[in-house]
Amino acid sequence: MLVFYVQGADKRALANTETEEVYVIQKEIPAGTTAAKFGESVIKKAVPKSAIAADSVSSLGDLGSKVSSIEFVPGEQLLASRMIEPNALVGPGRVEVPTGLQEVTLKLPIERVVGGKVTAGDTVGVMLSFKADEKSNAPDQTQLTFHKVLVTAVQDASGAITENDSSASKEGSGALNANKNSNQGGGYLVTLARSAVDVEKIVYAAEFGTVYLSKEPSDATEGTSGVMDRGGVFK
Repeated sequence: MLVFYVQGADKRALANTETEEVYVIQKEIPAGTTAAKFGESVIKKAVPKSAIAADSVSSLGDLGSKVSSIEFVPGEQLLASRMIEPNALVGPGRVEVPTGLQEVTLKLPIERVVGGKVTAGDTVGVMLSFKADEKSNAPDQTQLTFHKVLVTAVQDASGAITENDSSASKEGSGALNANKNSNQGGGYLVTLARSAVDVEKIVYAAEFGTVYLSKEPSDATEGTSGVMDRGGVFK
């Protein structure tokens, strides 16, 4: 009786909630795995509609021959935006740059890449900051300038492609690379895909200012207060 009671707990909790069935990850799925091989690694579950991501998958058949662009971890929803055509997976930890865009690589410390939790296939917000300039009377300024920028590769300071390390995340180290000693203080090389004009702006900020990345998935709400200075912070 206790087993049946526990099994029905989810149903009772959702009794008065409008739900929809989508696929949820229940076992780790490595990057490059075809949808046809997901098997018991995914399960269809009733999820409150308010919590369903915009591109959650409700039918594996819709994915066709696509493969996972990153490693999926238990508990997250299966997202169509994380699935790509097999020929788009350039290699371990890399995704192909979309037609018409350029790639640019930034070397950033771990605190500027969401604690190291950024992988190829993610989309990020790009924030550009500049110190005050006495000559032009420009104050300190920051702006979330670009939204949902595709990350095509993440490497450690040696240039080695980084991959999520589940044991590292459990220990709270935030390391992307399984070899925890290989990247101490070395920062990360994050490659972004963007238009030529935007690449110029990103490089300028990297040269004469600072760059921060936020993890900005496809269902994140885009927004900016414009160019932020001290006056804006304390409004």
